[in-house]
Amino acid sequence: MAGNVRRSRFVTVNDRMQKGYHYKCVQPAGRNFDPEFRPQLTPKEMLRLGVFCGKYMNDCRREFPADWFKCAKLSPKKRDCTLNYFGVDASQPLSVWRKKGWLQPDDPRGWFQWYCRYYMGRRMPEEDKRQIARWKAIRRHVAQIKKHCEPGDPMCRPRQRQALLHWAYDSRII
Repeated sequence: MAGNVRRSRFVTVNDRMQKGYHYKCVQPAGRNFDPEFRPQLTPKEMLRLGVFCGKYMNDCRREFPADWFKCAKLSPKKRDCTLNYFGVDASQPLSVWRKKGWLQPDDPRGWFQWYCRYYMGRRMPEEDKRQIARWKAIRRHVAQIKKHCEPGDPMCRPRQRQALLHWAYDSRII
């Protein structure tokens, strides 16, 4: 029975947006997701494909596995939307995120930060429920692409496709 005991892991964050923030990973990385949350891409895959104009995770590398960043498309200085998979900007400015109340103190960078931490095993029931509802709502863009694009045309509606990539939907296969 002792072999089945799983130890929790504690993480301390010290980056540009959080100093001394602590959280506990209570699930194995990449496992035991809420049944309603089935992302098509892992954080590592998203970073490799190119998301957020290469400027999302530059100062967070110590918090996450090093292999996430081996082939990540990151910009060392300023946003570079040519690094995005579809080569377009599909992000709202941080000021809009704040104004709309999308940011929470535990994840001041927004949904993707929440997803990375959730993927690593952190669970926060109320916040998880809120973020999963937001993730599900983005699916409406899949319907728009299917309605307006010919099958096999991956460059139709590139901004919507890039936005879907930002939310772990694999819009390359729609």
